[in-house]
Amino acid sequence: MTLQIELNGVNKFYGAFHALKDINLAIEEGTFVALVGPSGCGKSTLLRSLAGLEKISTGEMKIAGALMNNVPPRKRDVAMVFQSYALYPHMTVEENLTYSLRIRGVKKAEALKAAADVAATTGLTHLMKRYPRELSGGQRQRVAMSRAIIRHPKAFLFDEPLSNLDAALRVHMRKEIRALHDRLHATSVYVTHDQIEAMTMADHVVVMRDGVIEQQGRPLDLYDRPANRFVAGFIGSPAMNFIPAIVGEDGMHAVLDLGATRARLALAAPLAAGVAVTVGIRPEHIRIVASGEGAFDVPVGFVESTGSATYVTSATRPELTVVETGRPDIASGERVGLAIEPTQLHLFDADTGKRLEVARAAGVMRFAPRAAAHPAAATFSPS
Repeated sequence: MTLQIELNGVNKFYGAFHALKDINLAIEEGTFVALVGPSGCGKSTLLRSLAGLEKISTGEMKIAGALMNNVPPRKRDVAMVFQSYALYPHMTVEENLTYSLRIRGVKKAEALKAAADVAATTGLTHLMKRYPRELSGGQRQRVAMSRAIIRHPKAFLFDEPLSNLDAALRVHMRKEIRALHDRLHATSVYVTHDQIEAMTMADHVVVMRDGVIEQQGRPLDLYDRPANRFVAGFIGSPAMNFIPAIVGEDGMHAVLDLGATRARLALAAPLAAGVAVTVGIRPEHIRIVASGEGAFDVPVGFVESTGSATYVTSATRPELTVVETGRPDIASGERVGLAIEPTQLHLFDADTGKRLEVARAAGVMRFAPRAAAHPAAATFSPS
């Protein structure tokens, strides 16, 4: 496979503000990559820089092997799909689709045939004579995607394209976008603040914060082995539980600080006594058992049922969220036991937030921070 997008040491400054910090990214042709992170993390700036709508300050940016640093947007041969659809309101669907071809001098008959082919792929054939105001949100988004497809670009750039849609339509459209990507064997870069979209749609996910790539890799790799507390808390819904703890004198237990509640939790491997850690536990990795039968007891603060699952929140500080399948008979105010498998724990350095990995030295098991949370570069290829 060939590299379709390469970013080497890319920085972006807005005056004194450092928006992108030494971004290194390599994306192979045909890969679907999601850029995810909180508002202001730099993901949209990175996407706009790929499109040429923002000029990078330093570093190199290549698309299909060609240096793009000083190439204007219209000559980059990438197609961008915006959150706002950006359709021409005075043009029909057909005219919106053929516009980019017509301004490039493509003959009318050829442009109409190309539009008909794309419309058949995206389910717009029966809407070709309508105007954008006559379409639903999902239909408008399909027109925006079709307008990008008709150009056969080197890469598709999606800037939170589903943000304006209702929840049910978002689920439907993310399936459509992924299926379309697979049919076209396209290279796609997709910006979203919704980590569920990133996890379900992308081959690889790039998690950003404050202009830095915190971690990048396959979705389930990020879920199972987050590099730091930020990634652990951002990836996964409901979010991972975090509890401050001190390693006990025996080195095989962590003493959890839950406000008025203190609890001992077994560790999977010995740790130096007295070390301050943050214990991370995903809600689905905690089982509710009868009081006195688990690792420790907590009071129940809140119970939410969705029908197929029940979310139980403890009345502790910090709170613990547990996901139970079905409809367990649990009420607010009860005390329940929590059973936790030690191998399911995630341990983070209490000061730096970095993941702690098991290391062996002088025959003693200890935990040590990862050597590098930010790899210099990673190459993304389709699954």
